Amino acid sequence: MKKLLTGALALIVSTAAHAADEVRLQLQWVTQAQFAGYYVALDKGYYTAENLDVTILPGGPDIAPPQVLAGGGADAMLNWMPSALAAREKGLPVVNIAQPFKSSGLMLTCWKDTGIKSPADFKGKTIGVWFFGNEYPFLSWMSQEGISTDGGSDGVTVLRQGFNVDPLLQRQADCISTMTYNEYGQVLDAGVSEDELVTFKYENQGVATLEDGIYVLEDNLKNPAFAEKMVRFVRASMKGWKYAEANPQEAASIVLDNDESGATSEAHQVRMMSEIAKLTAGSDGSLDPADYERTVATLMAGGSDPVITKKPEGAWTHAITDAALN
Repeated sequence: MKKLLTGALALIVSTAAHAADEVRLQLQWVTQAQFAGYYVALDKGYYTAENLDVTILPGGPDIAPPQVLAGGGADAMLNWMPSALAAREKGLPVVNIAQPFKSSGLMLTCWKDTGIKSPADFKGKTIGVWFFGNEYPFLSWMSQEGISTDGGSDGVTVLRQGFNVDPLLQRQADCISTMTYNEYGQVLDAGVSEDELVTFKYENQGVATLEDGIYVLEDNLKNPAFAEKMVRFVRASMKGWKYAEANPQEAASIVLDNDESGATSEAHQVRMMSEIAKLTAGSDGSLDPADYERTVATLMAGGSDPVITKKPEGAWTHAITDAALN
């Protein structure tokens, strides 16, 4: 009996020692190729190889990742940096631990027949803008252009845009917010030709801000066990991203396998993944300080109403990616 108890105890200890560490990742939006790297890492066993049990939590129009993180509903979240830095200035101590996206896919898509040729032509027009933290790049851009967002002939009328392209198709707006990898394709799929449109990529306007970074709470990061877990999570996630970049068709299929809604087609996800690969290309997961400073400068250049009022301190760290990549 003693031997049986000893053996059972040893098994329990061994099982506990090898139990995978749980990680809950809150996505910024619904399951789609925008998050392919994480689904690929899950599907290919990269997380398992790092002794991680990862749960990917889809987002949606009623889910604010910073709120989920603050409430303890997730260990890490994906967020655009403008939203994250605004949340930090308001008292939520979020820290960027990795930046898989190097470039921005955000742009405005406008009807060409409105006569819009440059940002100066936005005056007097109606522009669809996403909110829930996604409005900050646009508001900062308009502030730098000296264009009011309160309407009138010298300003723009901001239409709170849902996450679809209906306002443009139904002529409710002259321009709408689109991503290179998603909504722009939806406009074309609706039968609109590229010749009927004019686009303004934020990257080309000098107001691009960083998107889709990985953020955690500062206090959690002070826990060595949590930090070490994030090292493994980032290492596996970046392996997933690089695989997705090199294999967009397979990555899109993996995303579809994880999408319980069945809302999109394989062709749409493949196209999305091909565009996403352009945004993650050149990133090994480490945040480029120059990209960070550019984002901060853009957000602070808001005249009397900037997105953030002062340079953040402690808003990012290389500690996790340095350990993960080396």
